[in-house]
Amino acid sequence: MTEFGYAKINLALHVTGQRADGYHLLDSLVVFAGIGDHLRATPAAEMSLSVSGPFADGVPTGEDNLVLRAARLVAGDMGVAFSLVKSLPPTSGIGGGSADAAAAIRAVTRLRAMAGSLKPLSPEDGQKIVALGADVPVCLASHPTRMRGIGEQLDWLPPLPEVHVVLANPRIEVPTPAVFKALAQKENPPLPDQVPAWVDAADMAAWLVGTRNDLQGPALAVAPQIGRVLTELEQLPGALMARMSGSGATCFALFAKENAAQEAADHLRAAQPDWWVAAGLIYPGRADMAQLIRATT
Repeated sequence: MTEFGYAKINLALHVTGQRADGYHLLDSLVVFAGIGDHLRATPAAEMSLSVSGPFADGVPTGEDNLVLRAARLVAGDMGVAFSLVKSLPPTSGIGGGSADAAAAIRAVTRLRAMAGSLKPLSPEDGQKIVALGADVPVCLASHPTRMRGIGEQLDWLPPLPEVHVVLANPRIEVPTPAVFKALAQKENPPLPDQVPAWVDAADMAAWLVGTRNDLQGPALAVAPQIGRVLTELEQLPGALMARMSGSGATCFALFAKENAAQEAADHLRAAQPDWWVAAGLIYPGRADMAQLIRATT
């Protein structure tokens, strides 16, 4: 069984508060791109994980790996051998670890369904999934979403127009705790009550300009190199808007057409050969997994 760990992109990320237990409250628009990691799952006598790919060195393969922890939540007594091709940079604001954990849950769910031993996910299972990380539930659905609370409140966005994205990372890791620590203002205005149904990519980008990523400023204080990435993306021909995703350091630019995004990515790779750069389509989502995760939240 094969699954894909889609890169998560925070088109907007408003930090609206902080709970007494330290968790931050978010109001974020999240989409997924056809850029990511490949996960293969094979029934086996026990759980195991092997990792290859350009960012394999940054992935621990021990028992505490997020893929194995996620798989155990839904595997029952089934053993699974996982093989992960790691193409997304770690600790980069695009949910790579969470995307891989979600891919493991989807893969094991499909394997158990084929074996006739599938147990529907319960709200208790959903709580355990949230405990893996705030981004895991939204990555499980890999569906365009408005994500609120600490990541447990998910509302699906209206169907998106065709939108393409270029992602860029200067190959630096920005620890999320350091970014939140640098965030001086914890209580900020949320997104507008209603998210519109955009008619095209330009309409979507124009609306997003009026939103924010509240972590972008703190991340720039931690890693000033992010500013150079944003400048390069903003100057790409055809770029509709640019912003940092998540807590960084990966940034994105939106484009209306595939050829414009691919040409922009090629241009950026030539100009910045040491950066990680990728282009892809904003993924329309998986209705089957959107329904599955809705039942747990």
